[in-house]
Amino acid sequence: MQPAKRLQNAGYRLVGNHSGVKLCLWCKKSIKTGESSHCYKQQFYGIKSHRCLQMSPALPFCNLRCEYCWRDVSLAHSAWLGGIDEPEKIIEGSIEAQKALLTGLGGVTHSEKHLREAMKPKHVAISLEGEPTMYPYLSELIEGFHRRGMTTFLVTNGTLPEVLEKTTLPTQLYVSLSSTSAEMFKKLQKPVAKNLWQKINTTLELLNSLSTRKVIRLTLIRNINMDEEGFSKLIMKAEPDFIEAKAFMSVGSSRQRIPYSSMPLHTEIKEFAEKLSGLTGYSVADEKADSRVVLLKK
Repeated sequence: MQPAKRLQNAGYRLVGNHSGVKLCLWCKKSIKTGESSHCYKQQFYGIKSHRCLQMSPALPFCNLRCEYCWRDVSLAHSAWLGGIDEPEKIIEGSIEAQKALLTGLGGVTHSEKHLREAMKPKHVAISLEGEPTMYPYLSELIEGFHRRGMTTFLVTNGTLPEVLEKTTLPTQLYVSLSSTSAEMFKKLQKPVAKNLWQKINTTLELLNSLSTRKVIRLTLIRNINMDEEGFSKLIMKAEPDFIEAKAFMSVGSSRQRIPYSSMPLHTEIKEFAEKLSGLTGYSVADEKADSRVVLLKK
């Protein structure tokens, strides 16, 4: 099956040559339940799950092949290929794609108020698939969303610090961190370019100087990377505002690479977070058991 067809069958709506939108599970749950079910980001940071647009401007591009990724990493290109769509085209196309995807929810039990509000998204998660900092016009994309009164959540693997240093900053910057050493990084995240572990460390050193809300998100895998001391050293280098300790979830293509038994229980994530708190001085601020995530605050 062709990559585009495969993505469409998985619920993506493609936008232009290299962008895409997919309804988040929690966006749909929030609309169906009138907000009684929602994403942990709503609980932690106050965004509305049903008004969040999940998109990527670099759908087929990533410089890592993480074992725990729920995407089909075999589809990714390690360097940019082909033309580059203009930011405004991507923004307008993404909003229209979100509306088209939401239309299908009108046929199931839902809150009419929340579906109506969802048609006018207020938040955008620039993540979904691929590495968004590989998109050359990321600043203009973020600025375009901001001009529309939308908050932006940018999720990056931290391998392009030179982009983060110069780009317009999002409302909230997530850096995903899943390894504590170069050896673990090579084995677990399978970089396809040179010096990426060094670049991640450069990003961590840069983070404290960036004037926006900053989060380090740890993807934790039982018997593989639940190293509190190793992560604490990297976190203290970065001094983010928040840390999210989150369990690896055995979903999508990750099931072909990592066994289900490697998915930690929420109790294990809580124990990890408490130990990390003791090592870093960050306090345990919140948790959401159904997402197996604990929030630590500076």
